[in-house]
Amino acid sequence: MKLVVTDGATLSGGGVSLDGFRRFGELVVHDLTAPEQLAERVGDADAVLCNKTPIPAELFDQCPNLRYVGECATGYNNIDIAAAKAHGVTVCNVGGYSTDAVAQHTFALILHHYSRVAEYDTAVRQGAWKQAKTFCVMPYPMQELAGKTLAVVGYGSIGRKVAAIGAAFGMRPVIATRTQPADCPYPLVTVDEAFRLADVLTLHVPLTEQTAGMVNARRLSAMKPTALLVNTARGGLIVETDLAQALRDGVIAGAALDVLTEEPMGDTPLADLENCTLTPHVAWTPLETRQRLLEQAVENVRCWLDGKPQNVITAP
Repeated sequence: MKLVVTDGATLSGGGVSLDGFRRFGELVVHDLTAPEQLAERVGDADAVLCNKTPIPAELFDQCPNLRYVGECATGYNNIDIAAAKAHGVTVCNVGGYSTDAVAQHTFALILHHYSRVAEYDTAVRQGAWKQAKTFCVMPYPMQELAGKTLAVVGYGSIGRKVAAIGAAFGMRPVIATRTQPADCPYPLVTVDEAFRLADVLTLHVPLTEQTAGMVNARRLSAMKPTALLVNTARGGLIVETDLAQALRDGVIAGAALDVLTEEPMGDTPLADLENCTLTPHVAWTPLETRQRLLEQAVENVRCWLDGKPQNVITAP
């Protein structure tokens, strides 16, 4: 069997190995694959393993040997699922591997906003503490998380973890979710209510036709002027021009984003705004997280070859 990895550079990133796939047959690893290179590189492969490489409908016609696509991530909006199903190709993803890491990064962004650690560190390095006449220097107002309303949009594994961490900080979680959870200990609200109630609103939903652009001028205008918007999910959930205008106009106090609509970052209107913190889609990248991802991706291939595929998005 032949397996092709289309974007090994984002999967390995140092510290982890793709060699676990070699037990199944010939493994060809490409660091990155441009759209015009995809069909040639996949060629006669039986299986493709990808992270963010677009897998369009025409690939299944161009590569008739292809029987399996392993999405080495949770989100699979980069794959034409309908075309895969029509061609009898199994698609499996990896779910739950990044829950702790993404929840951790979510709170890193929240704490960055409220505790002002980066600004104080910069001030100390620039000599502000040495020059101070008092034992502390406090030009940057900080706020407590305790008592603030944490609106969690999406209540999958990451949303649940974020809500629990927020509660541990003394925040008041409220949950907006498409499906009614059986064991949610927090108040359930609509998405519009979540925007209106939030001191911090954090997004943990997949990018679909229904969720694309869900953060828009109408919903932003309903938020508190002191509110913080956090997105560690998918950039396309936000209409970036609307958010940029809201940040410029003081409609909300700030945004903290690990994802953008265009990645790598293009000419986003958010790039130069002081009240918008940007990190380069790294919430999922701690070493332990990537090791767990690859272990599960390898197990997905093994289960598929054994005729008992797991984490199935579509199958013949």
